[in-house]
Amino acid sequence: MSRLVVVSNRIADPRKAAAGGLAVALKESLQRTGGLWFGWSGKIRDAPDTSGGQSDVQLQASGNVTLATIDLNQQDYDTYYLGYANGVLWPVFHYRLDLANFDTHFATAYRRVNQLFARRLMALLRPDDVIWVHDYHLIPLAAELRAMGCGNRIGFFLHIPMPPPLIMAALPEHEWLMRSLFAYDLVGLQTEIDVTHFTHYVESEAHAQRVGTDGLRAFNRTLRIGAYPIGIDVDEFTALANAKEGRDMFVRMREEYSRRRLLLGVDRLDYSKGLPQRVHAFRELLAHYPENHNSATLIQIASPSRGDVGAYEDLRRQMDSLCGAINGDYGELDWMPVRYIHRNVARRRLPGLYRASRVALVTPLRDGMNLVAKEFIAAQDPADPGMLVLSRFAGAAEQLKEALLVNPYDIQGTAHAIQKALTMPLEERVRRHDALLRRVREQDVHWWSSRFLDALADTSHGAGD
Repeated sequence: MSRLVVVSNRIADPRKAAAGGLAVALKESLQRTGGLWFGWSGKIRDAPDTSGGQSDVQLQASGNVTLATIDLNQQDYDTYYLGYANGVLWPVFHYRLDLANFDTHFATAYRRVNQLFARRLMALLRPDDVIWVHDYHLIPLAAELRAMGCGNRIGFFLHIPMPPPLIMAALPEHEWLMRSLFAYDLVGLQTEIDVTHFTHYVESEAHAQRVGTDGLRAFNRTLRIGAYPIGIDVDEFTALANAKEGRDMFVRMREEYSRRRLLLGVDRLDYSKGLPQRVHAFRELLAHYPENHNSATLIQIASPSRGDVGAYEDLRRQMDSLCGAINGDYGELDWMPVRYIHRNVARRRLPGLYRASRVALVTPLRDGMNLVAKEFIAAQDPADPGMLVLSRFAGAAEQLKEALLVNPYDIQGTAHAIQKALTMPLEERVRRHDALLRRVREQDVHWWSSRFLDALADTSHGAGD
């Protein structure tokens, strides 16, 4: 059996409960093959790299899985990570060209760090390893590995959206970036819409030819591409809900808000999440549906995110102002319409919070998938479930069609959907939730991982000239 080698910007110990969704998804495959997980350690060293790309790799055993990490220096962190990955690719791929900083030094650093990753990784590879690269930080990694003589089977999964061709073409390096993807054997995207965007781009910009049902040929290589929507570990999340902290949170919230109906938002503080629009919609709900006064309470958790980027500090000030204004205009001595929390909430407490909520608001302006929507569904009481209000611009909307789908830019329309969710009869809520939960279970994180790796194993390898 070939060893699985996972490469991502950051890694996590798959044995730890708080390791996160990607670790949960990859745990079985890594352990089954005695795999290797390679990435940045999260540490920034003061001194420049003098190792020539061969040393400075820290190895740690996690059962039969090897965790391999490297450090970055301050310059690479500022230019590769903050500069290009999060200052260029993140806003462009989320349709925010106005927030992108197209500094040519950032693109140069992005390629340099990908070359660094490739050099360090090459020394650890075996001839029959299967390599799975993750996300926008490492798009050109396979091209750099191929240039160093790597002939292994390599797959790539993009966790964020793929923008339409004209938005992608705004990137000064767009041709090089998309050409780099053709060094992979298989590219996985979250949704069929993402596949369509990528296909239209390479057809219009690179005159790609379709090969079979899911192949594209351009740049003298044939690439297989498909939609592989990532899921959650439903059983693991259900276990969290039934654990002590999950049950305690549910009981505490139900007792504290026994006379209220809870609406819940759980997000990173990021401009892609549509948080100001969501708060405006809640204000519209209070203005046009006064029966919700002294009744509906929005709990908005916005965990800190990239505080050293100016756009995020501006967003934080905006959210502070909007939430304060609603509480000032509508609040009573015994009722605050909005509870705004700008800090992390422990994952083990979230299932109880989800279950106590009548409505979840998952309304990003653009999102690759959004697993909060799926976690909310998994946490509900099937006999009396809460309702999901979901942005049509979240990748999850392709799968979760029984949710109330909204356009987050339409403030009045979103407010109307929230009112519908709050007043929906039990029979309809149960029917919708049953269909949603069945799909979340069928297409869970294990289905996602197996489906991608099976497709990679079946891909015709070495299709380049």
